[in-house]
Amino acid sequence: MHGGISCLPFPRPILFPDSPDHGKLGHGPPEHGEEQPAPGVHLATMHSKQPEGPCSGNQSCPRYASGVWYNLYARTRLGYLFYQRQVKKARERYPHGHSVPQPYCFPGVKILPIPVLSNNYSYLVIDTGSSQAAVIDPSDPLAVQAAVEEEGVMLEAIFCTHKHWDHSGGNATLCQKYNSCKVYGSALDAIPQLTNPLADREKVSVGCLTFEALATPGHTVGHMVYVLDGDPFGSPPCLFSGDLLFLAGCGRPFEGSPETMLASLDLAMSLGEDTLLWPGHEYALECLNFASLMEPDNSALEQKLQWAEQQRQEKRSTCPSTLGEEQTYNPFLRTHRPELQEALGLWQDRGEDLDTFRARVLKEVRRRKDLYQAT
Repeated sequence: MHGGISCLPFPRPILFPDSPDHGKLGHGPPEHGEEQPAPGVHLATMHSKQPEGPCSGNQSCPRYASGVWYNLYARTRLGYLFYQRQVKKARERYPHGHSVPQPYCFPGVKILPIPVLSNNYSYLVIDTGSSQAAVIDPSDPLAVQAAVEEEGVMLEAIFCTHKHWDHSGGNATLCQKYNSCKVYGSALDAIPQLTNPLADREKVSVGCLTFEALATPGHTVGHMVYVLDGDPFGSPPCLFSGDLLFLAGCGRPFEGSPETMLASLDLAMSLGEDTLLWPGHEYALECLNFASLMEPDNSALEQKLQWAEQQRQEKRSTCPSTLGEEQTYNPFLRTHRPELQEALGLWQDRGEDLDTFRARVLKEVRRRKDLYQAT
């Protein structure tokens, strides 16, 4: 096994809702961080706290929905100053990270989630044979550097899903520290220190690891996700989704239409049900509680929520999930389901194209999610 933090056994059981063992993974150590609700108390019954990051699409402060605020954050130096404040506060509040790191290993690969800021995840992906590594979305460069040094690996690549500071703010510092490190991402986003612009479906190798970049616009115009090919290691594909897709949620379409976001979500779902989802944020409880308001009789959703509450009470990460699981409870991926359409009071108009209707359903789910966050 590679050095640094030891891995949980892999392959991890893929627990679908019809499995009798769904939601019954073993316990982990408690984590330092914020207080969690008592057992059995759903967060939907509590006043939600205000996360610090303004741009992923799960914030509870109404001002984050403002186009003026978004433009200031995404396109001016004020955004960088806000990000620096985020980093400082998070380091003080979560000296060991907001969640306990739970690494996963395949033969030849180690994936180390790095909890950063108040709810972000960066991911260090290691080719254990060559000790070459890549990091996805390095929010806090010191946290990433500490993981690189503890694992004893060479950081060769930074993959940025998009330009927002809570996903790209560590690029400059890490490039100064690791001179051979290249920064990959879309040329359509103003990604700091970008050295290697990627086209849709372009592939990049780091040691024996192969990542494929997929253009998934909507959250930003240049948003990309990265898919690690698992075939050489006998493992499922791994989707590093940034702010496209979360456990039971998705990011706001700040720079795209519902139709654009739907197409990006459909592209992600085409990867296959066994694909492991590694999202950019720890938003499981908020997203699952919202989803339960949409579909209160969804048994898969209820089981996943109970499991997630247990995970977070013990300060453990809720990732990865699988795309197969997500289709059973994530309302943003269930726009084709009659039960969700009925819950929203929406019906397909005569002559209306199915995808046009699904985009209308997605828009309404997003509207309700934004209202839920603002309460």
